[in-house]
Amino acid sequence: MVALAGLLLAATGGVTLTSPEAAAATCTAGTASDFNGDGLQDTVIADPGATVNGVKRAGLVRVVLGGGKGVSEISQATSGMGATPETGDGFGTSYAGYDADGDGCSDLVVGAPYEDVVKDGKNLVDAGAIYIIHGTPTGIGTGSVIQGYSQAGFDSGTATEAYDWFGYALKAGTTASGSPYLVIGVPGEGVTVGSTTYTDAGCIEYVQGTTKVSLTQNSPGVHGDAEENDRFGSSLAGTNRYFAVGVPGEGAGDLAFAGAVEVFSHTLSGGMPTPLVGLGQDSTGIGGASEAGDRFGFSVSMTGYRPSDQTYNSDVLLAVGIPGEDIGTTPDAGGVAVIRIQPSGAYTQIAAFDNSVPDVEGDAVADDFMGQRVAIANTDTTVVTTTANVRLAVGEPGKDTPAVKDAGAVHTFRPLDIAIGANDKELFRGSGLPGTATARDYTGIALAGGSTNLYVGVPYSKEPATSKGVAYVMPWSDIDGTTSTGTTVHVPGSGGLPDAGSTFGVIG
Repeated sequence: MVALAGLLLAATGGVTLTSPEAAAATCTAGTASDFNGDGLQDTVIADPGATVNGVKRAGLVRVVLGGGKGVSEISQATSGMGATPETGDGFGTSYAGYDADGDGCSDLVVGAPYEDVVKDGKNLVDAGAIYIIHGTPTGIGTGSVIQGYSQAGFDSGTATEAYDWFGYALKAGTTASGSPYLVIGVPGEGVTVGSTTYTDAGCIEYVQGTTKVSLTQNSPGVHGDAEENDRFGSSLAGTNRYFAVGVPGEGAGDLAFAGAVEVFSHTLSGGMPTPLVGLGQDSTGIGGASEAGDRFGFSVSMTGYRPSDQTYNSDVLLAVGIPGEDIGTTPDAGGVAVIRIQPSGAYTQIAAFDNSVPDVEGDAVADDFMGQRVAIANTDTTVVTTTANVRLAVGEPGKDTPAVKDAGAVHTFRPLDIAIGANDKELFRGSGLPGTATARDYTGIALAGGSTNLYVGVPYSKEPATSKGVAYVMPWSDIDGTTSTGTTVHVPGSGGLPDAGSTFGVIG
């Protein structure tokens, strides 16, 4: 065990995110996920189960620099990290990129939610930690400024405790006003109300500029109440105007783990982001009904939406995965909801569907877990949003092929289509995705979407050629059939990537 004891920054009182104008630019700003500031997008691929320095499941992250400029490997063994790899830390379970210090180079935040932290001589198991690794014109990793935090080191108003899973989920970006922000999920946080502590109620840590605040469901204006096993902060999504917090353990009456999502605006009010709306399957206008084990909000994703009467993306589209949804008597087939949210908090369900909907490819089958991951993207935010420029990818990690059990699939949609099955495609390895489907690949368990590409990871690949894991980068236009650019394949042992790994391909 490493005595993190506040993780490096206890003495500095945490983090302040700097607006771009406050720092001298040394990189070319303007490209997201550009860690060396050369104007080319870089790709982050995590392997939280990797062995590091002989330590199993310590975890690592690899950054593939755009333009063929090399691969950086980052772990707790990286010089300047101020930590030591330990069994089961899970470094890379979550990550997010943004320009925290305003120098024009993107910075990488990595979560290690199973990090043990020693405090006052006591080992706090799975308390969790995050690390901010700053990009430089020469790359990222060795030579970077690295900041590490426990929860109390990040926010002195909180406590570092066992099984909090600080850093389980991360979301970062820049607000519409140009201020960098960071949201950290702490789903194992116990929340005390009066004399009662609710285990695993969950919280988030939010920082924007000099504002830093811990939020729970008992914070002013936040919908619902902190309750045992709510796990507020298990999933996160965000844009420049909004962010969403998944609460997959939220109960609905006596129905445990029905799930919910809380949506906030980045606009600060009373020292905190503004709560806009809390959503569940019992909310007015949301399809379906809350049921035990639905886990509405297990995964969330957001993208900007520009109405026809606006000149900017004033609204947002929120995709919500419901992997525990039962379809009739078919358990855990899963489903998805897509909801448009306006600045006032008013919302409209755009689509709610599952694999039983007519004309949708495939069938609703037990344990498909459709919605375990979701990724929604606006491919052109400079124009009025229509069905032509919004894409949605949905993970179905339990999907079987005719010959292979639990091969998994990625299902793509145009979620603004009047008929959701009009343009959908179900992608399997060997059919729409490179490679060969093998049993228990669980394709669809790792997804992310950008304006140009869909990113698909298969960290549990059993295919001999990709047995250490694999990640695919697919242009949305290729999936549409309008281009044939081809899929980029990232696999250990090729393209400058070390030939080592265990769960390479954790994306998003």
